[in-house]
Amino acid sequence: MSETKTKCVFLDRDGVLNEDCTNYMYDLKDLVIPEGVPEALKTLKDAGFLLVVVTNQAGIAKGLYTADHVYTIHQAMQAASGNALDDLYFSPYHPDNSGVSLSRKPGSLMLEKAIAKYDIDPSQSWMVGDRDRDMEAGKNVGVRTIHIVPENEESFGDYAVVNLLEAAKIILQNQN
Repeated sequence: MSETKTKCVFLDRDGVLNEDCTNYMYDLKDLVIPEGVPEALKTLKDAGFLLVVVTNQAGIAKGLYTADHVYTIHQAMQAASGNALDDLYFSPYHPDNSGVSLSRKPGSLMLEKAIAKYDIDPSQSWMVGDRDRDMEAGKNVGVRTIHIVPENEESFGDYAVVNLLEAAKIILQNQN
C-alpha cells in the first residue's frame, strides 16, 4: 500500500493574493484582496490542496517594516479566506541590504522547506506567482507554474492567466 503524498499550491503573496503596491505592502490599510481570491482559495482547498504562501519580503532587510507586519497581513488574508492558507514562508532578505539568501526567490529554499515539512509531491503541485522569479523557484523544485500577468504580456510559466481564480481553474483541470 503506497502512502499518498500531499499536493500543494505554492502562492506568491503580492500581486497574487493581494494587489501589489509600488512601495511595499505592509500596512493593513493598504491591503486590497482582489475579487475572486477567497473563492479561488476555497476551491483549491476543497479539492484537497495544501495552500502555502512563499513570499519575498525585502522591506524587512531595508528596515521599512518588521516580520510582525507580515504576520498581520497574513492574519487579515486568513480572515478574508476562511483560514484557507496552511502555512506562510517569507524571506526577509535583499542582496543589497543583507546579502544573498537561498530562501529569496528565485532561490527555492522556502519551497524546499515546505516540501520536506508536509511531504509534498512536486509532480502534483503548482507555483502561482506574478514574477519571473516565482516561475524560476517553482521550476527549481519541479512543480508546474502559473504566471499571473496582464493579457498579452510575456510569461515564463507553464501557463499564463490574469488572476488567481483563472489559475485555480487550470489547476483543477490538470490534476494528476
